Amino acid sequence: MSLSNLIARRFLFSPKSHSVINIISRVSMVAVGIPVAAMVILMGVFSGFDDLIRKMYRDFDPDLTVLPAEGKVFDPAGLDRAAIEALEGVEATSLMLEESAMIEYRGRQATATVRGVDSLFPRVVPIERMMYAGSWGTGGVVPGQGIAWEMGVSMNLSEPMRFIVPRRGAWSALLPMTAAGSIEVPVGGVFVLDADTDGRYVLMPIERARELFEYAGLASNLAIRFASDASEKRVKEAVQAIAGDGFRVLTRYERNESMYRIMKLEKWGIFAIGLAVLIVASFSIVGSLIMLIIDKRDGIATLRALGARTGTVRRIFIRQGMMIGAIGASGGLLLGLAVCAVQQLFGVIPMPGATFLVESYPVLVRWGDIGAIVAAFVAVCWIITIFTVGMTVRSK
Repeated sequence: MSLSNLIARRFLFSPKSHSVINIISRVSMVAVGIPVAAMVILMGVFSGFDDLIRKMYRDFDPDLTVLPAEGKVFDPAGLDRAAIEALEGVEATSLMLEESAMIEYRGRQATATVRGVDSLFPRVVPIERMMYAGSWGTGGVVPGQGIAWEMGVSMNLSEPMRFIVPRRGAWSALLPMTAAGSIEVPVGGVFVLDADTDGRYVLMPIERARELFEYAGLASNLAIRFASDASEKRVKEAVQAIAGDGFRVLTRYERNESMYRIMKLEKWGIFAIGLAVLIVASFSIVGSLIMLIIDKRDGIATLRALGARTGTVRRIFIRQGMMIGAIGASGGLLLGLAVCAVQQLFGVIPMPGATFLVESYPVLVRWGDIGAIVAAFVAVCWIITIFTVGMTVRSK
């Protein structure tokens, strides 16, 4: 241990442990520790929500999606699906046709996104384990739980659901009812995943979707599921090479890029707010250091008499200020991690309402976040300590 550290430790943990100066130092440690703990907890909660939403999209959205470069639909005959399925890392593919429609059931109306899917859809999206009522593969439509609740779909699933869309072809102004087309499809089940997906999607066989939207033989995208050991980048490049310039190949996160960007901005916005609180709290170290320096005037005079330079004296109090901050931050980190661990294991704080398929706030501690908090605190504490000591300990 260096001389500066030894003396700084002696000054901080002197036998006069009950003096006002030492009490103020301990208060500064607590003042620093609380915002550090709050930052750990907040970052853990935001990371938990991020992980939860990514898992939800991983369940419902395919790993890779092939879309037409222009327009909304394409002819599957123009895409070498067999070559894509033969690629290493591709486990399954499924054609989809996705459009918006108005739905009607028992006199109630709503708008929804209709996703027409082929028979291979369960191999790409694990829809069978999302079924809340009924069963998959009956040939009927499967609305999300939110839509089913809004439309009053009964558990016996006995009545057909009507879908209404504008006609794509010409229609007569004398017969305005011909401007809209409609089909009726029996309800085969209800799926449940999360509030956003459940309240937006209705699944139906792609043949009926083509009939509804008048897209005979067409599809809006080809969904691809990776094998467990697949390289996302390599598979995407291989699929793009097969598809050619007439198609775009997007990963799940690229399709929802704006949402993930917003989530990341919100997380680091909270980090910035927490950092501002931490900076304000760290100014308590200023008062502690000034009072410690005043209290140790006799000790400083003795050190100078023994030949200590001004730089040596400053290093002692810089070490002291960093010790105060380090002890407080360490306590805050331990407290924050303990709260996160308890929430993760026991779910002490419940979620209000039924927003997600979890009963309590999700928490996920990422060591990158902890590293960012520690680095930010060290920088703040170092700057404040250097400035305070430099202004207080003057050259003779």
